[in-house]
Amino acid sequence: MTNVPLTELTNRAREIFQLVVEGYIEDGTPVGSKALASNDRLELSPASIRSVLADLEQMGLLAAPHTSAGRMPTETGLRLFVDGMMQVAEPSRTEQAAIEQRLIENGPIEQALEATSTLLSDISGAAGVVMIPKRENRLKQLSLIRLSDTQGLAVLVSADGQVENRVFALDPTVDSSTLEQASNYITGRLSGRTLAEALKVLRHEIASEKNALDTASKALVESGLAVWTQDPAQRPVLIVRGQANLIDDGALQDIERVRSLLDDLENKQSVAALLEDARTANATKVFIGAENRLFALSGSSVIASPYRDGEGKVVGVLGVIGPTRLNYARVVPMIDFTARSLGKLIG
Repeated sequence: MTNVPLTELTNRAREIFQLVVEGYIEDGTPVGSKALASNDRLELSPASIRSVLADLEQMGLLAAPHTSAGRMPTETGLRLFVDGMMQVAEPSRTEQAAIEQRLIENGPIEQALEATSTLLSDISGAAGVVMIPKRENRLKQLSLIRLSDTQGLAVLVSADGQVENRVFALDPTVDSSTLEQASNYITGRLSGRTLAEALKVLRHEIASEKNALDTASKALVESGLAVWTQDPAQRPVLIVRGQANLIDDGALQDIERVRSLLDDLENKQSVAALLEDARTANATKVFIGAENRLFALSGSSVIASPYRDGEGKVVGVLGVIGPTRLNYARVVPMIDFTARSLGKLIG
């Protein structure tokens, strides 16, 4: 299939094509010539309509899943509709107020992000996704504790009060005084820095011998910090809500596609990588079917938008994932407004 310029469609073909797409999006079933002939917007016989439908199918914009089953838009057709024909409008003031209220009433930003994912699911009838900003925790305290002869526990307290633990390999010859010296060095010398900054400073000082640590303490300090710096960059922080919305009556007729989509959603690393493609977009971005490799087999669409902090810096991405018959005209502006509202909340 090739991309077809909108200008190649006659007014008649354009109107019939739009009616097929809108009908398919509304109920998820192919649209037949008889249904089109009964539409007040057309004054054509079923035979004339069938002729136009055949032309649109030949152009790769429509497809007939079964003989005499009517037509439905292809992914190419949906792309043409979204880019050139879809008419969107800002959410009403009532809808805007409802979105803002849902975000504000959930307290801490972590809860607001979870609420955003649920909100997007409710708006679209699909799965809502929010990629949380990669957090750069700043150190307040880090303690190294012996668990056994070969294992130690790094306990990190960040500036915002969160406590996390990591187990690391411990040299059996390391004694309690070395553990204490390393803990005090990290806490006293590197407090207030991000983990990446802490490790950078640490390595610089060890390389230039600007500290009083002995060899065992130096190795212990670096291994104690290293178990933390690997984690934020490698673990996608993704909130997915509303997967159950994907299993509706229409979906049960194509259960393999739904199963494939749900499996894809479980692969959060890949979903996060896909959403990263929307970080540089100026506005909401739409990926349809095979346009993204992750959801190509399930034939699903992704509508995503970056959200920014008070300085205009992109800090994350939000959106929805669902069947290609998403109501793009309604969902796109809703996502765009939600992204702006969340950005204001983050500040």
